[in-house]
Amino acid sequence: MTTTSIPAPPSNFLRTIIDNDLAQDRYHGKRWAGRPGPAAVHEQAAPDTARIRTRFPPEPNGYLHIGHAKSICLNFGLATDYQGACHLRFDDTNPEKEEDEYVKAIVEMVKWLGFDWQYGDENNCYFASDYFQYMFSFAEALVQAGHAYVDEQSADEIRANRGTLTEKGKNSPWRDRPAQESLRLLSEMRDGKHPDGSMCLRARIDMGSPNINMRDPVMYRIRHVPHHRTGDAWCIYPMYSWAHPVEDALERITHSICTLEFEDQRPFYDWILNRLAELGQLAEPLPRQIEFARLHLSYVVTSKRKLLQLVREGHVQGWDDPRMPTLAGLRRRGYTPASIRLFCERLGVSKADSRIDYSVLEQALRDDLDPIALRSVAVLDPLKLIITNYPEGQTELCSAPRNPHDPTAGRREFPLSRELWIEREDFREDPPKKYFRLFPGNMVRLKYGYIVRCTGCVKNDSGEITEVHAEYLPDTKSGTPGSDSVKVKGNITWVSAAHAVQAEIRLYDRLFSDPHPDAGDKDFLLTLNPDSCQIIQGWIEPGTATTEDIPLQFERIGYFVADRNDSTAQKPVLNRAVTLKDSWAQKK
Repeated sequence: MTTTSIPAPPSNFLRTIIDNDLAQDRYHGKRWAGRPGPAAVHEQAAPDTARIRTRFPPEPNGYLHIGHAKSICLNFGLATDYQGACHLRFDDTNPEKEEDEYVKAIVEMVKWLGFDWQYGDENNCYFASDYFQYMFSFAEALVQAGHAYVDEQSADEIRANRGTLTEKGKNSPWRDRPAQESLRLLSEMRDGKHPDGSMCLRARIDMGSPNINMRDPVMYRIRHVPHHRTGDAWCIYPMYSWAHPVEDALERITHSICTLEFEDQRPFYDWILNRLAELGQLAEPLPRQIEFARLHLSYVVTSKRKLLQLVREGHVQGWDDPRMPTLAGLRRRGYTPASIRLFCERLGVSKADSRIDYSVLEQALRDDLDPIALRSVAVLDPLKLIITNYPEGQTELCSAPRNPHDPTAGRREFPLSRELWIEREDFREDPPKKYFRLFPGNMVRLKYGYIVRCTGCVKNDSGEITEVHAEYLPDTKSGTPGSDSVKVKGNITWVSAAHAVQAEIRLYDRLFSDPHPDAGDKDFLLTLNPDSCQIIQGWIEPGTATTEDIPLQFERIGYFVADRNDSTAQKPVLNRAVTLKDSWAQKK
């Protein structure tokens, strides 16, 4: 008896760190008791059984995009591989930009990608707003210990006194105010007694630090804005850099994996956790932050601000426009969860920033769809072909595989008749060299049907070709004895004009024509691709599946899927997910 072993996931520096932590028993058996969440610090129940805990912490201020997919796959994937838990946590600390719509969209997309935050009987979905009271209590403890103070400088004054990369910052005139005075002002801030911008809470660290992020960073700011979950309960909100480590600690995260732009914030992350642990507010061992290179994809903009601008200014039709790099847009376009996971797997994990060409994402989709997509035929630029020696009113069935990679999928049947639709590019009255399709006197095979010989064409008064005429060779039908008795070099696809189903075909392409649309001071809107969406009326093979969960390959054209918003059985709307080959490489 032989056994097949499952190959181990490829190693990377994150796995090396986790392996070392587990070998040293840094977390297992040492985590504080109880379930993760706001009350974890105070519970004394069974020890944590998860070997590691990671988290995916999106801000609910927009839809997830392809860059988030890398983080999702990484954090949930590591948790799965190490028999641990991954938390979904919403960092909802900025009520001015956050909405429930985004929360629901994020939940839907994480599930669509195939991941779950359930671990045993734990439902590990959390919100930063769950911890607002904890954060406030921790802030009071820091103020009492002399590690934080209330500053009454304006935002402009704080910015001016912060210093530069070559000049040290200047101490605030309020930096040495008594702790009790700062505590009183902090309570007044909490109670809404001061206007926005009049004061803030700052950590008291080192205004001369070479790391600007350690120059007394702001922890709380006043915002008299209702929160999507807490309503008017709070009018001060924590800064992300202060909230993030607290959230990780309360949830017992072991490895806080984030992108490289947070590397300079790590000293503050560690400072916060260490000070709170010293004050008895947090239990050890503490989480550790580890950074990896974020995804930089060519021909794509992932700034939420710019994506929101595209939506609000009408450059696209919403967050789920199939040209958008959002997961909702990719899903609607025809990308599958497996293709995005495959793409992220191929990227690997490193500390070095690099730019990935968009073609890598497209190829991942082709590789996923080729073995599973059902085959069909579509004619996008129709031209009438009349087989003049085929009896009028007669039809017969032709047969083809549903999927050539999967014999168990069976075969499909479709009618052939006297009048067919073919692609306009499959006929040339005056063909160039090495053109093997229809032209007067030439023979081609109607794919899965007969060989036909072109006899001419018909034009209208403007000289436009309106019909192509041909005669078929009766003993050459594909799959019948003697069908190969006549050799031809060309094959063309077709659909019976009397039986074809009309469909709206949306040919999507890259949203931007520049590989680096927002690099430097470039106006990314000036690089929008005017041909990113072409809508045409075409004809598809009768019996073609037109539901969003069934990917299609239209032979010779590309991969398509029914639009999940607009397509109906009566009026199919089909989106091109990707071409059969990299057309952009061919253009270059």
